[in-house]
Amino acid sequence: MMQKIGVVFPGQGSQSVGMGKALYDAHPLLKAVYDEASSVLGYDVAELCFAGPAERLNLTEFTQPALLVSSIAAWRLLEPAGIRPIAVAGHSLGEYSALVAVGGVAFRDAVGLVQKRGRYMSEAVAPGTGLVAALLGLTAEVVKEVCRAASSSSSGVVAAANFNSPGQVVIAGEKAAVERAIALAKEQGCKKAIPLPVSVPVHTPLMQQAADRLAKDLGAVRWSDLSAPLVNNAEAKAISRAGEIQASLIRQLPSSVLWEDTVQAMGNMGVTTFVEVGPGTVLTGLIKRILPSATLLNLNDPKSLDATLKAVS
Repeated sequence: MMQKIGVVFPGQGSQSVGMGKALYDAHPLLKAVYDEASSVLGYDVAELCFAGPAERLNLTEFTQPALLVSSIAAWRLLEPAGIRPIAVAGHSLGEYSALVAVGGVAFRDAVGLVQKRGRYMSEAVAPGTGLVAALLGLTAEVVKEVCRAASSSSSGVVAAANFNSPGQVVIAGEKAAVERAIALAKEQGCKKAIPLPVSVPVHTPLMQQAADRLAKDLGAVRWSDLSAPLVNNAEAKAISRAGEIQASLIRQLPSSVLWEDTVQAMGNMGVTTFVEVGPGTVLTGLIKRILPSATLLNLNDPKSLDATLKAVS
């Protein structure tokens, strides 16, 4: 097998009721993954993932552990194939899944961390005051300019949260400022503005308080050197030492997710095949636009598991 594989893990927005159920039903060994997470969380995470309700699953405090557990369950089915990625990455919350996959942190610790991360994020802004939207058809520079113009003392803060792929930038912030930014973006030729099912304005300066709180919890967990480098969200830089992880995760919360740069960096490291592990195919779609020549695989149900195993073995 000569493919150079990069493994990527999805973040918020990829969740849906029923996610992971087909894999769980087909592979009884996965029950242990969900049971371990449930014992940390204090509720049945399998029931939340498989039966919802969607209103609860879409609250960030519940979304984050649910996605982490679903992604790691899928990864556990890929591990026995002996896949050795040359780099990994995760989109926002997915960075924690990636760190578990390459041995940076114990699964149990990661579950507890992302539950707290979700709670701190939702407590950083009053419920219903934030808004997140994807803007299509504008350059990164125009979006940054629009966010600067729309932020004010009366409307509040709006910032570019995710630079996802050419022509797709997610903005987030306080509702009035985001709505103003959408209006300005349309004047600048924005093709479409899509509100996203994310309950808080993550990856904006509004998350600094959450990052400060999370720092204490990150400091209480044992981190290990990584078996493959992680290209981080905050700088699109490869990190592999235990000592680099905490600071990177703290910077991640109030900073933009540089996803386009992350994928380019993985390509520059030699990755030719990307495997998206976990719910949905959001990242696969983004990578297709960033690196059109890459081979793209994903793993979120028995059919895609078989196809991926066949392709990489």
